[in-house]
Amino acid sequence: MVCVLVACLASSANSHATEDFSLQDGDTVVFLGDSITAARTYTKIIENYTLLRFPQRRIRFYNAGIGGDTAAGSLARLDRDVFSRRPTVLTVCFGLNDIGWGLKADDEHKALYIKSLATIIDKCQERKIRVFICSGPITAETPDKSEAGYLQKMCDQAFVMAKEKGTGTIDVQRPMREIQRRVLKVNQGIADETKRTRLHLADGVHLNDLGHLAMAYAFLQGFNAPGEVSQAEIDIPTKKVTSVGCQISDIRQLDEGCEFTRLDDGLPFNNGLFYALNFAYVPIHREFNAYRLKVTGLDDGKYEITVNGRSTAKFTAKQLAAGVDIASTTTSAWQPGGPWDAQATVLRSLTEARHEVDTARLLSRLYLAGQPLVAELDGKSQAAEEELVELQRLAARPRPYHFVIRPPAEGPERLRE
Repeated sequence: MVCVLVACLASSANSHATEDFSLQDGDTVVFLGDSITAARTYTKIIENYTLLRFPQRRIRFYNAGIGGDTAAGSLARLDRDVFSRRPTVLTVCFGLNDIGWGLKADDEHKALYIKSLATIIDKCQERKIRVFICSGPITAETPDKSEAGYLQKMCDQAFVMAKEKGTGTIDVQRPMREIQRRVLKVNQGIADETKRTRLHLADGVHLNDLGHLAMAYAFLQGFNAPGEVSQAEIDIPTKKVTSVGCQISDIRQLDEGCEFTRLDDGLPFNNGLFYALNFAYVPIHREFNAYRLKVTGLDDGKYEITVNGRSTAKFTAKQLAAGVDIASTTTSAWQPGGPWDAQATVLRSLTEARHEVDTARLLSRLYLAGQPLVAELDGKSQAAEEELVELQRLAARPRPYHFVIRPPAEGPERLRE
């Protein structure tokens, strides 16, 4: 039996719900940036998180990243790549290319970077677009050195300018740096360098999947992502329910265990098999994604949680009475856990498909300009995108889940607690 992957992260959750999530119903979000944005990895994490967490909000996402671009360089393509999408929200993430990967870290290039960002803000404010100026992600440089480095100081100065203009900012570097410190601390105990965890590819600049997750985490902080998806507390003997973000119904006490139905307002973020292992470094689940269950009144012993026929977790009665986080729990690492996990896995594939269509459209404009194929693809890909967006929303929509909590199928298993 595979142990629960993420239940240990359930001890506490920061409450980011004092202010609402920054992305609102009806928003169209465009991510503007360089090659790290163009990789479409951190942006798809944010997209999937939002679709699952806020399925009632109709929010669209577009990627406007171009490899090698700078804040100044992006000005020439704002109409084509940004304003043509009619965004209500724009995130702007540049920095390292603007100073030539550190080879042009001087006042002249810093001034151009800040001036260009100011121009982007002005053009967006004319169109009533909400802007978030973001610092570029960290490099593989040691955290203490990069914290005092030119890139961080340049981005901080850009933040001052952005705040003076009344626009939003997201500090990507400092949250990522804390994750980097966590990774380096673990790596100290690993002698074989090939087995050490990293946030970057070999060039020390571009991010691997863990690095993109760390970057998405920083964005979610900046967007005021809420700490709780939902929580349900059920006392079986009295059928008393306390819930936030979900509805509990049809509670029934069994000879050994209980059953009930849970309908959530939103669903927790999951991203495929084994992905939860990344949360040991990037605390998305602990801070933004708690999906809680507390059940009291069960006899002592060990219990299996089955949801819509899916084996989801195994806990003792004592653990259930204290409360558990089942956002990413599973009893088999080769299968998604609860149906919300399986839905998120389906959503991930649909999001990938939508972005493949959008990438094909972008490539045709870049490499086949002036040819009839471009217009033909534009027309048909728009229809395909609309269908894929509806499929995404279908996959992310919460459903009534039937919970059964009883001793494991192999027979009653009583533990001394």
